[in-house]
Amino acid sequence: MNEPTDPQPNRPLEYTAWSRDGWMFDQGGVVILMYHKIAPAPATTNLPALYVDPGDLDRQMAELNGAGVACIPYGEAVAAIGMGRGGFCVTFDDGFRNVFERALPVLKTRGIKAIQFLVAGLIGREDEWDRAIGEPPQPLMDAGQVREWLAEGHEIGAHTLTHPHLPAIPREQARAEIFDSKRRLEDQFGVPIRHFCYPYGDQDEATRELVGEAGYQSAPTVAFGTNLPGTPPLALHRVMACDAPSPLRKVKRKVARLARMGRGYPGR
Repeated sequence: MNEPTDPQPNRPLEYTAWSRDGWMFDQGGVVILMYHKIAPAPATTNLPALYVDPGDLDRQMAELNGAGVACIPYGEAVAAIGMGRGGFCVTFDDGFRNVFERALPVLKTRGIKAIQFLVAGLIGREDEWDRAIGEPPQPLMDAGQVREWLAEGHEIGAHTLTHPHLPAIPREQARAEIFDSKRRLEDQFGVPIRHFCYPYGDQDEATRELVGEAGYQSAPTVAFGTNLPGTPPLALHRVMACDAPSPLRKVKRKVARLARMGRGYPGR
């Protein structure tokens, strides 16, 4: 078993604060934290869990540092897991510009190294996959920002060309998304791309086979759990990092929407 075994099984499966969620590190394995957008959640989003306020990111990093949990650069994670080391990794999915603008200063201040999984075909554009489902568009990092991210000692990995649901598309199309994103990033930025990330966490045996065939060393999913010796490198566990527990996020979204409509908040 690679998931945390906890005497209180109803505990939340997302990371918000050390005081509430520090139990996730009791296994002694590697906890891979997953972030997407570093910004206050807009009133129009239906996916507030994908946003973390920059102040909350700073607090989370400071708390982990203060608790003495080692930050493991993602490129060292597979080896660390195999050796039974404990610690945490920081991952960002999609390559949002607000990560560059708002997370990069936090990471530098706290001495944290992270990896950004880039949608190789949309660098410098917008998150078209989110816009297609009615989400407010967010700009993605451009090539210059990616180079600056690398110059600060952080890593990049591949997140396909266009962010599709890989198991739902034809195998040859999935092959192109997996193989070509690796080649494009390597050609554009001159660094080896050793790590892949499944869009939406969607993957199956055939997808994992393609990822391995492409030469990637690891690939995280969105399945909750601590990574222990024996966790498959192409099916690593992650923990969603959020700035507030689920019920509070719903309240915050409602407050923001009411304020946007000029209705105020009942009972305030």
